[in-house]
Amino acid sequence: MAPQGKVASALDSGRDAYAARAWVDAHALLQRADESEPLAPPDLTRLAIASYMLGRDDEWVAAHERAHHLHLEADDVEAAARAAFWIGLSLALRGELGPAEGWFGRAQRLLDERDADCVERGFLLIAYGQGLLATGDAAAAEAVGAEAAAIARRFGDRDLFAFAMLLEGQAAAFDARVTEGLQLLDEAMVAVTTEDLSPVVSGIAYCGVILTCQEVFELRRAREWTQALEDWWQQQPDMVAFTGRCLIHRAEILQLGGSWNDALKEARRACRRFNETNNPTTGLALYREAELLRLRGDLDDAERAYRAASRAGWEPQPGLAQLRLAQGRADAAETAIRRAVAETADPLRRAVLLPAYVEIMLAAGEVDEARAACDELETVAQRYSSALLDAITAYERGAVELAAGEAPGALELLRGALDAWRILEAPYEVARTRLLIGEACRVLGDTDACELELEAALAEFVRLGALPDAVHVERLLGRAPDDYAHGLSPRELEVLRLLAAGKSNRQIAAMLVISEHTAARHVQNIFGKLRVSSRAAATAFAFEHGLV
Repeated sequence: MAPQGKVASALDSGRDAYAARAWVDAHALLQRADESEPLAPPDLTRLAIASYMLGRDDEWVAAHERAHHLHLEADDVEAAARAAFWIGLSLALRGELGPAEGWFGRAQRLLDERDADCVERGFLLIAYGQGLLATGDAAAAEAVGAEAAAIARRFGDRDLFAFAMLLEGQAAAFDARVTEGLQLLDEAMVAVTTEDLSPVVSGIAYCGVILTCQEVFELRRAREWTQALEDWWQQQPDMVAFTGRCLIHRAEILQLGGSWNDALKEARRACRRFNETNNPTTGLALYREAELLRLRGDLDDAERAYRAASRAGWEPQPGLAQLRLAQGRADAAETAIRRAVAETADPLRRAVLLPAYVEIMLAAGEVDEARAACDELETVAQRYSSALLDAITAYERGAVELAAGEAPGALELLRGALDAWRILEAPYEVARTRLLIGEACRVLGDTDACELELEAALAEFVRLGALPDAVHVERLLGRAPDDYAHGLSPRELEVLRLLAAGKSNRQIAAMLVISEHTAARHVQNIFGKLRVSSRAAATAFAFEHGLV
C-alpha cells in the first residue's frame, strides 16, 4: 500500500484537475489514488465523469456501479438511485435499451420501497419522458418534462432543471409549437452556459438542442449553438465525449455555408472519433461524408460511403436515390425515393425526403406527383414556421412550375427562393436557384439575363467544387463538355486547375480531401489525356485552352 501522503497528494491533485476540466490528468490521478485506496462515492463520481469525458463509457459505468453498491451499503437509497439513473442513461445513449431499462427500473424500485420524496424522482421522469418522445407522444413527454422541472425548482437542482427544459423544449418543437419550444431550449442553454452544471449534462444539452434545431429546420440557432459547443470543446482540449457529434454538426453547418472541403474533413474526423468510442451514430458521419462526395462528383466514393452508412445502421436516403439519378439510373432513383417516402410517417422526416422526391419525379416526367409533394412541403413549412423550409419549398415549387411550362410563375417563386437562400447564407442553394432562374429567362426569351444567371451559377459551382452542376451549366451555355474539358473528368479538371495554380500533389490532396496517391494518379491521367509530360506543360495547356 502506498504511503498516505502520496495517496492524499494524488487524490487532491485529481480533484484539482477535475475542477480545471483537465480530464486526462484527472482520470490518471484519481485512478492512481483509487488503486492505492478505494475511492469514496464523491470521488468515484469524479472518476466516472472524467472517464466519460475521455470516451471511456465502460469505465463510467463501472465507477457508477461501485458507487451504487457503496450507497446501498450505507443505506443511502437516493444516492444509489441516482447512480443507477446515470448508468441507465449511458446505456440508453449507446442504444442498449434493455439494460438501460433494467437500471431505471432498479432506481424506481428503490425509491418506491422507501416512498422517498427526492430529486432523483425527477431524473427518472427525464428518462421516462425521453422514451415518450421517442415513440412520438410529444404531448405526454412535455407534461413529464414540466413535472420534472417543478421537482428541480423545489430541490434547487440545476442539472435536473436543464434536463427538464431540454425535454419540454424538444416536445413542444416536435409538436409544431416551434417558437415556444425554441424558447424553452434557449432557457436550457442559458443554464448550461451560465451555471456550474455537470459536464455530462452540459454535453447532452448542447447536442440535444442542436439536433432539435436541425430537425425542425431552425438554421440560425443550429449555427449559434454549434459555435457555442465548439467553444465549450476548445476549453477542454482533452475531451472526447460529444466531440463526434460536434464535428457532425460543424460538417453540416460548413456544408450549407459552402465550405465543402472543411466539411468533408470534419465528417471524416467524426467517423474516426465515433469509431474510437464505438458510438452507434457512426452511420450519420458516413452519410454526411457520402453527401459531400456526391455533390463534388466523386460518385464511386460516395457509393462506398452510403453503403458504409447503411451497414452502420443509418438509412442512406435521400442521398442514395440522388446518387442513382446522378449515375443515370433514373428508374432505381425513383424506386428508392418512393419506398423511402412511403414508409415514413413523421412530417419532419418526410420534409427531409420530399425535396429529393420532387427532383426525381421531375426527372421522371411526373410533374403532378412533384407538385403534390410541394403541397405537402408547404404544409409542413407553415406548421413548423421554418424559414429554411420556406426557402426549400419556394425553390422546389419554382422547379415544378418551370417543368410545367409556367415560366412567369416559376420566376416569381425562384426569385423569392433566391432572396431566402441569400439571407440564410447558403451559396450552393443560391447557385442552384440562379441556374433555374436562368432557364426560366431562356424560356421567356431573355437570353442576356439567362446567360448572366448561368455564368453566375457556374462561377459559384466551380468555387464550391460542385463539378456535376458545373458541367451541367456548361452544357446549358452551349459548351460541349467533351471539347471544353478535352476528355478530362470533372475531378481531373479540378486537379488541373489546382496544378496550374502551382499546388503540389500533397497540397492538392489536402485541398480536395483525397489521398496523395489519388492526387498523383489524377495528375498522371491528366498528362496522358492532354499528351503532355510535365506539370509546366499541363499548366500551359490549361491557360491556352481556357481551363483555368
